[in-house]
Amino acid sequence: MKILVTGGAGFIGSHIVDAYIDAGHDVVIIDDLSTGRIQNVNRGAEFICANIQDAEVEEVFQRHSFDVVNHQAAQMDVRRSVEDPIFDARNNVIGFINILQNAVKYGVKKVIFSSSGGAIYGEQDYFPADEEHKLQPYSPYGITKLVGEKYLFFYALNYGIKYTALRYANVYGPRQNPFGEAGVVAIFTKMILENHQPVINGSGEQTRDFVYVKDVVKGSLLSLQQKESNIFNIGTSRETTVNTLYDSLRKAANSQIEAKHGPAKDGEQFRSVISYKKAEKELGWKPSYTLEKGLEETIDYFKKYELQ
Repeated sequence: MKILVTGGAGFIGSHIVDAYIDAGHDVVIIDDLSTGRIQNVNRGAEFICANIQDAEVEEVFQRHSFDVVNHQAAQMDVRRSVEDPIFDARNNVIGFINILQNAVKYGVKKVIFSSSGGAIYGEQDYFPADEEHKLQPYSPYGITKLVGEKYLFFYALNYGIKYTALRYANVYGPRQNPFGEAGVVAIFTKMILENHQPVINGSGEQTRDFVYVKDVVKGSLLSLQQKESNIFNIGTSRETTVNTLYDSLRKAANSQIEAKHGPAKDGEQFRSVISYKKAEKELGWKPSYTLEKGLEETIDYFKKYELQ
């Protein structure tokens, strides 16, 4: 297949590109490198530096006959979405519509969309949340992911484009940006390895479902074979407090550094964990990495590539 991966120089997107190329697919990347890194770009892919909102995106669709678009490009910082919802919507809604409009115009058959199981459900009524849980996002970021799913439904209904929306839990692993406000595993890992004291926002008893990036990539590979449009959670069904996560990281890194606590952040839910049973039954996906194994691989990567 010929596949366009938006955000293909980013954390998750670059791993997906690697897997697609390893599977023999022809891959083109669009990424503006605002958060992605050129060193993440697979040499077997064609790389185009552009923003998904730009008119020049159409030229990419004109020059290639894509079978599939895998849309990973996004503003994905919950806190920034709270501070600047207009910026968030321009990237996550207007940019996505630009991709979808071109997909229709140039005959793309399928769109794979990175949604958010971590943000789209809001404060959950039951644990873990399945795909039937009511959608009540607490942040503009979660709202834009829900809007993206609704646009997918619209384009499928009106233009026949098939889609798979993957609602990611909290993804972590090699290549995650350790310098922003999002990506707690990357932030903590870099600080621990550089002997700095991390700050845990709030009590640290807030929970998340941490899923390893290599497991997430399997979801994008399996989605290529899906015939009908569908939505799947991609998580572990394992609820981990931030305090427990930090203790696990510290143990894996053989560190004695204690974290300190700061104020809680606006727009962040307290508990989040999602069920993968539908993905296991209908997509053939389930997580294979334990948190402990994933953290070990992440620490090894940071030791090799991220320390100054």
